[in-house]
Amino acid sequence: MLFSSTEFLFAFLLAVLAIYYLVSFSVPLKNLVLLLFSLLFYSWGEPRFVYVMLLSIVCNYIDGLLIGAARKKNQPRAASAFLAAGVAVNLGLLFVFKYLTFVCTNLQAILPLPFAVPQIALPIGISFFTFQSMSYLFDVSRGHADVQKNPLDLALYVALFPQLIAGPIVRYETVAQQIRFRKETWGSVSEGACRFLTGLFKKVLISNQMGLVADRAFSMNADGTLGCAMAWLGAVSYALQIYYDFSGYSDMAIGLGKMFGFTFEENFNYPYVSASVTEFWRRWHISLGTWFRDYVYIPLGGSRVKTRARLIFNLAAVWILTGIWHGAAWNFLLWGVWFFVLLTVEKLWFSNRIRANDTSPIHKRLPGWLYTTAAVLLGWVLFRAESLSSVLTYLSAMLGFGGAGDTTALLFVTQKYPYYLAAFLFCAPIVPLLRARAENWRANPRTAPLMILWDILYPPVMLGLFLVTAAYLLKSTYNPFIYFNF
Repeated sequence: MLFSSTEFLFAFLLAVLAIYYLVSFSVPLKNLVLLLFSLLFYSWGEPRFVYVMLLSIVCNYIDGLLIGAARKKNQPRAASAFLAAGVAVNLGLLFVFKYLTFVCTNLQAILPLPFAVPQIALPIGISFFTFQSMSYLFDVSRGHADVQKNPLDLALYVALFPQLIAGPIVRYETVAQQIRFRKETWGSVSEGACRFLTGLFKKVLISNQMGLVADRAFSMNADGTLGCAMAWLGAVSYALQIYYDFSGYSDMAIGLGKMFGFTFEENFNYPYVSASVTEFWRRWHISLGTWFRDYVYIPLGGSRVKTRARLIFNLAAVWILTGIWHGAAWNFLLWGVWFFVLLTVEKLWFSNRIRANDTSPIHKRLPGWLYTTAAVLLGWVLFRAESLSSVLTYLSAMLGFGGAGDTTALLFVTQKYPYYLAAFLFCAPIVPLLRARAENWRANPRTAPLMILWDILYPPVMLGLFLVTAAYLLKSTYNPFIYFNF
C-alpha cells in the first residue's frame, strides 16, 4: 500500500487516526493500535512477507536481551559476540531475500557445473527494517539506549508504518523515549498533516509527471531511437522524479510521525543546490548516510587514520555497501563505485576548496554546481538503467551518437513545462526563505495584515491542492514509487 494510493488516503489513514485517538489516554493502547495497523499495512500486498519481518523482530529482541545481560554483567566479549551474531542474522536474512538470486545467477555464468538458481521474491522494505533492527542492536551494545524488554514496543519501532517501507531510517536511540513517553498536540497534528500533504503534492503532482518522461526516454533507449535532446531530458527528468518521489515520501513519513507524536529526523536538505558531491551526500538521503557513517565508517577509523590507503579503503567499504544496499545488480554496484571515486578525489585533493565553497557566494559556487550536477546526472543514469549495455547506449545518446527523437523532447517540454518550472523552483530552498521572510513580515505592523490574510487563505489553498491531487489519483493509473523496491 502506497501513501499516495486512494486506499491509504480514504480508508486506512482515516481508520487508524480514528481508533488511535479514541485510545489516546493510554500510551500502551496507542502503541498496540499502531502496531496492529502497521502489520496490516505491511501485509496488504504480500501477507506472507510479514512473517519475515516478525522473524527479524523476534531474533533481534532475543539478541538485544542477551547483549543487555552481558553488558550488565560487565562481560564486553560476550556482548560483542552476541552483537556479531545478531548482525550476522540480520545480514543473513537480507542476503537470502535480496542477494542470493543475484549471486547464484552470476556464479552459474562462471562455474561449469549447472545448478538451479533460486527465484526468491523480495520482501518490501527489507533493507530499511533490517538497518533499523541493526541500529537497535548497535545502540544497546554501545550503551546509547536501554534494552527494550517489551517485545511489542520493539516490534512497533521496527514495523511503524510511516517509515517502514522507505524510511527515513530511524535510529533506535532517537525514538526509544518517544515510544514510551509521547504526547500529541493539536499543533503537532496540524503541522504533521500539512507536512504529509506537502509530500503528497510532490509525489503525485511533480514526481509522477517527471516519471512519465523518464520512462519514455529509457524505453526509447531500449529500442534504439533515443536522440541527444531526449536523452538529456530523460536524465534530468529522472533526477527530478527520484528526488520528488523519495523526498515526497520522506515528507509524508515525517508528517505522519508528527500526527502520532513521533519526531523523525529530516532526510533531505535541497541536495540539487550542492556545489560538490561531498555536499550532495550531506543533503541526500541523510538517514542512510548517517547510518553508514556512524555504524561503518567511524568504526573502521573514518578519516582519522594514519595512511591514505586506509582512508581509501574505508571510503570504498562504505560506498560499495551503499551501492549494493540499493539493489542486487551490477549497475547499483557501479553507481556506488562512481561516487566512491568522486568523493575520494574530493576528500584527498579538494577538501579545503569544498569547505570554502559551502559558504561561498552563488557566483563562486556555480562551477562546482555544474560539475556536481553533471556527476549526479551520470550517476542517475547508472542507477536507472536496466543493464550495463543500456548504460553505454544511453550515455552515447547523451553525447550525440543516438538516433532521432529530438522532436519527442520538444513535445514533452511543450506539454509539461509548468511541471518542470515547479520542479526546478522547489529544488532550491525557496520555502525556507519565504518562511523566514514571513516571520519578519508577521513582526512588522505594516505587513502583519498580509500574514493574517495568508493564515486565512492557507487552509483552503491546501484543501484545493489536495482535491487536485485526489482527482489525479482517481483518473490516473501511473503512480510508481522508486524506493518501494529497496
